[in-house]
Order: sequence, then C-alpha cells, then structure tokens
Amino acid sequence: MFKRAMAVGLAAALTLGGLSACSSHSDGSEIKIGTTDSEKQVWKVLEDKAEEQGINIEMVPFNDYNTPNDALAQGQLDVNLFQHLKFLATYNVGSNANLVPIGASEIVPLGLYWKGHDNLDGIEGQEVAIPSDSSNQGRAINVLVQAKLITLKDSNIITPTPADIDSKASKVSVIPVDAAQTTTAYGEGRPAIINNNFLDRAGIDAKAAVFKDDPNSTEAEPYINVFVTRPDNADNPQLTKLVKIFHDPEVLEANSQDSRGTNVAVDRDASDLQAILKRLEDDERSHKN
Repeated sequence: MFKRAMAVGLAAALTLGGLSACSSHSDGSEIKIGTTDSEKQVWKVLEDKAEEQGINIEMVPFNDYNTPNDALAQGQLDVNLFQHLKFLATYNVGSNANLVPIGASEIVPLGLYWKGHDNLDGIEGQEVAIPSDSSNQGRAINVLVQAKLITLKDSNIITPTPADIDSKASKVSVIPVDAAQTTTAYGEGRPAIINNNFLDRAGIDAKAAVFKDDPNSTEAEPYINVFVTRPDNADNPQLTKLVKIFHDPEVLEANSQDSRGTNVAVDRDASDLQAILKRLEDDERSHKN
C-alpha cells in the first residue's frame, strides 16, 4: 500500500520529533523513503513493483532540501532519494554527518541555453549567466569548460568558482545570479546555464540547449542522484532490493517521462559511489580550511 506521511510546512516538514523513529515491520518489509518530489509518477510505479516483491513503501514528502537528511540521520527515515553526491558531501561535511550512498538513480545533464541560437557560433565574448549557489555554480563552470569556452587556472579543481577562471585564456566570462534568474537572463538574450527544474516554468524546451555536459564524464560524477541511508543500514537487503527494483524497465520509463526524456539512468555500485563521495568530502574540507 502506497502511504504518504504528510509533512507540514518547510523546515517544519519534520520538526524532528514530529515523526517517530523508524520502526519498520518486524520482517523489514516496510521502507520509509524521504523525497522532495513525491508527486512524480515514478513513485507510484516503484511502489507497485516493490509491492510485488513484498515491500511496502511509505513516502515521506518534504518541501525543503535539508530536512530529508536531518530526518534520515536521526533515524526517522530508512532511506532518501532527492540529492546528488555533491549535495550529500556538502551536507555531511557541514553537519558532521556520515550518511552514505547505496545506489544510483539518474543524472540530469546541465545545459547551456541561448535564445535564438541552436549552436555555439558567435558566443565568444559573451557573458554567461550561471547559478550562484555553491551546489550548482561549480558544475555550471565545468559545463563551460567541457564546451571549451572556459579555461581554469588549475584543471584539477573539482568544484571551481569564478575566481578559478583564467579570464585571458577563456572565450566567455560568467556572471553568477540566483538560479531562478538564469531564465530571466536567457529571456534577455544572454547565454545562461539553467537547471532543469526552472526550464518548464519558463517555457524553455530542455532539448534546445546549445551544449550539455556529458553525463558519462568524470566531471559529471558529483551530480549522480543517489539513494542515501545511514552507515548502520547500508547493508540492509531490503534497501538493496529497492535500488534494484528502481532499475526495472517500467520504473526507469516512468522516471524518464517525469523528466521529459532529459534524464540519464545511472546504475553504479555502492562502493563506487562511496569513493566518489569521499573525494568530494575531502574537497569540501580543503575549501573550509
């Protein structure tokens, strides 16, 4: 049975104590999953497939991006699925937490959009609007690096900032803006790196990007979306089964439809994901020191 534990408000979505600690059925057949997009059709398909294998999914919806990790860390969820590895690394380091990825779901390529253009011709000398938040800014700059529009002072930097750009060697400059304002910049005729969730709101076709990052590249690994749990639950066979069920063709098709065909399914071993996470956490700590 597909159950939704209704969260209340933003940070109060779970005032950490509003839900009791997870006490799954004695046979471990019920899994509480936290997510920020519980309205998507993929969850209903996943629920049906899981039920066929004796697993009941209880969805716990959230309206913000920090509470699902707080709730998981405090034992009020079994697993969550809403974030990429870079976001998880930032959370773990900032909160002194040790949440771990146990499976991958997808990656959504990040695109460069330029109104009235279908390629990069003529872009040299332009100022590109990029998201200003730390989670997306580095990736946006890396998109421009992959497009050979930006050169970094140090090519080994994982999460570059505008200060890391070699302006003399680059073909374009960047201007950081609030992520929601990247579509405004696009509408004004400026090239812009735009997150998928803002495209629909602005009526921009996700397939109209003049360039997208390569989802199979090493640079894209930090942005793999992952199933996350606590270390003491990482070997839970029911969670392992859940990750496998997510990669059922019918579930993947529903997920693709939710993203209008813009996502790319990713299936990576937990050990690979945990190695990537460690690299990102080390990078986060080096920037804090």
